[in-house]
Amino acid sequence: MTGPPASTALHVIEVPLGERTYSVHVGPGARTALPGAVAALGARRAVVVSARPEEWTPATGVETLVLPARDGESGKTLATVGELCSRFARFGLTRDDVVVSVGGGTTTDTVGLAAALFHRGVPVIHLPTTLLAQVDASIGGKTAVNLPEGKNLVGAYWQPRAVYCDTDYLSTLPRREWTNGYGEIARCLFIGAGDLRGLPLPEQIAASLARKAEIVAADERDTGLRHLLNYGHTLGHALERASGYRLRHGEGVAIGTVFAGRLAGALGRIDERRVAEHLQVVDHYGLPTGIPDGLDTAELIALMRLDKKALRGLSFVLDGPDGAELVSDVAEPVVAATLAAMPRLGYDLA
Repeated sequence: MTGPPASTALHVIEVPLGERTYSVHVGPGARTALPGAVAALGARRAVVVSARPEEWTPATGVETLVLPARDGESGKTLATVGELCSRFARFGLTRDDVVVSVGGGTTTDTVGLAAALFHRGVPVIHLPTTLLAQVDASIGGKTAVNLPEGKNLVGAYWQPRAVYCDTDYLSTLPRREWTNGYGEIARCLFIGAGDLRGLPLPEQIAASLARKAEIVAADERDTGLRHLLNYGHTLGHALERASGYRLRHGEGVAIGTVFAGRLAGALGRIDERRVAEHLQVVDHYGLPTGIPDGLDTAELIALMRLDKKALRGLSFVLDGPDGAELVSDVAEPVVAATLAAMPRLGYDLA
């Protein structure tokens, strides 16, 4: 499941949010449209925050400050946001200018939050460069950084003005980053996007984004339907933290998706065939399907209690007879037994 996408088609997905509607462009060379988007905003200056080599820095068509970033959870902090805002101020960025993120999901999240806070909101355009960011973090307006107490606990909703998912960027990814990105695609079958396994990669990206756009348009502020996007994430986030973020986000979501199928089966919400389908889809993409050795069940349960959805006890997005939905107050013994029954993998967390 690796290699650059073969398709040359450009897919455009609208995220319909009234006056804040924006387009997501998916395909090779999509980043070349950035100067036109900047011009349409009327911006005179741009700050490009990039986690990619200089030769991948996109042209903006206006006076531009390029700031380096480094993808990874270690830089996804309030200190990073503060430093970015200071650099914006020293450059003279105004709320009529624009910030551009170029990088993976952690860069998108951190730069998006800095744009949301500076001058109480500066337009932001995202150019996600990893498969994971292209299918997930780049749209929907969620921005956040981590605290020692948990993942994504400080953030804001700040919709981008445009998103350019240039699939040419994906040709630079190492194998593990390709596989990592499929974690968010794999769970899409269980939240209404259908089975994407037979499609060319750009079409899988576009279909994943189209489903997310539908959900975001219906529930921008995460009060109901948008919980579906967290399928597999409750355990996934706990696995990330318990492993010191050596387990990647998409890998955690993949394991969390297998677990969600098993937990839904244990609660009598789905039959064994559907439980097995969770494993089959994740395995198809070459993703891990069990919990890495050395991670403690009690610690994982404690971390899952910190999940932002957990308003009443342990809460999970689970498949069921009417599709996926948020299920609250799941009994801890059932969760513990399901975790204990998960395969343990000698998975390389290097």
